[in-house]
Amino acid sequence: MKTFDIDRDAAETLALDAFVEQVLHLEGKACLTNSFQIEDMVVLHQLRQIAPNIPVLFLDTGYHFKETYAYRDRMVQEWGLNLVSLQAKQSVADQESAFGILNQTDPSRCCSLRKVAPLMQGLEPYDIWFTGLRREQSPTRKNLRKLEPHVLPTGKSLLKVSPLADWDFKQVWSYISRHQIEYLPLYDQGYSSIGCEPCTSIPEDSNNPRSGRWSGRKLECGIHTFTETNASPLTTLQDGQ
Repeated sequence: MKTFDIDRDAAETLALDAFVEQVLHLEGKACLTNSFQIEDMVVLHQLRQIAPNIPVLFLDTGYHFKETYAYRDRMVQEWGLNLVSLQAKQSVADQESAFGILNQTDPSRCCSLRKVAPLMQGLEPYDIWFTGLRREQSPTRKNLRKLEPHVLPTGKSLLKVSPLADWDFKQVWSYISRHQIEYLPLYDQGYSSIGCEPCTSIPEDSNNPRSGRWSGRKLECGIHTFTETNASPLTTLQDGQ
């Protein structure tokens, strides 16, 4: 059984590089979930300075833009990434044959089958879960902390880490530009939040980058709202039995 004593309030004040280094020195197996959007690439760029072989978990829903797949493959090759592809139990064809086009009729169920379920299973081997989440992205993320203890449906506990929680969009782009990191070409077409192609459009409201997701019908796919959070400022995390 593994335990972590983490002072979440102190962590909020650390600079990005110092914060990432401190978390990576904790005892436990770490991973990063990466949709290959710019926030995830900033976090990955930092992680690779210390842990170049860190597992990069990609949710392959079968519905991504062709540009996303091409960019993913290019960065895997150029950066030598340890990519872990997570997939739903059913193929896209089998799911559509059984339930129809769920991303049109019931997008929440589609996300549950193709994102939430594979991720919850994929996170089981890990103790530390890095993300590219930011508070500014959505009202559902406004209370996000850089360090959050989460419990998976099986009872397994892990530390969810969001190094960019307090960053704004300009800071992310500044980092991308400063470090000359190649980014997903869809941003140049006007997309600001990029997920599955059928559920992603160019946002009409430039002040709401996620307004182009799910045609405004919802704000989250569920992978960041499904796990239980322990909100104690100083928390001891334990692996589930």
